[in-house]
Amino acid sequence: MAIHPDQRFIGGLLANDGPTVDEIYRKYAGTIRNFICKNGGSEDDAADIFQEALIDLYNQARYKDLQLSCPFEAFLLLVCKRKWYTIQKKKGLHRVTNSTEEVSLVGEDVFARAEQLAAEESRARLFLEQFARLADKCKEILTLSLTGEAQEKIAERLGVTYGYLRKKKSECMATLLSYIQAQKL
Repeated sequence: MAIHPDQRFIGGLLANDGPTVDEIYRKYAGTIRNFICKNGGSEDDAADIFQEALIDLYNQARYKDLQLSCPFEAFLLLVCKRKWYTIQKKKGLHRVTNSTEEVSLVGEDVFARAEQLAAEESRARLFLEQFARLADKCKEILTLSLTGEAQEKIAERLGVTYGYLRKKKSECMATLLSYIQAQKL
């Protein structure tokens, strides 16, 4: 799995590098604040969640050698969302704090989901790279077919018969799949 260039943020957290930590706050605190505030929280809640998430990332990097394979922002947002949803779920219960065991389990779940997101991003990137290799006509046919518009209307728009469109679409998909398969080997 390739390490994402945003790994530099993890390195900055580990090194307690002031400029990098400031950059993290500048770039990402607003996104987290907006999410928390739109989902029933306050700015103080958002600040707490953001800080806790950074501590979790630091600990995962320090003790479990966290290697990012997706953008830092996506991973951070995922961690913050999970933390917020856990808090929301527990509202109404007498116990307010999580045990260390529960935090660890939530953290593991978050990291597993982040790995899943990274794999999905990698597949999407592979698809787009191979899609770009197709002939322009194939790109046009496949793009129009993905809009959900009736195939008959697409054929009419392209000035071809319905039968030709279906055959050409099938050939284009076969070509695309062969490109993707060749890259996976």
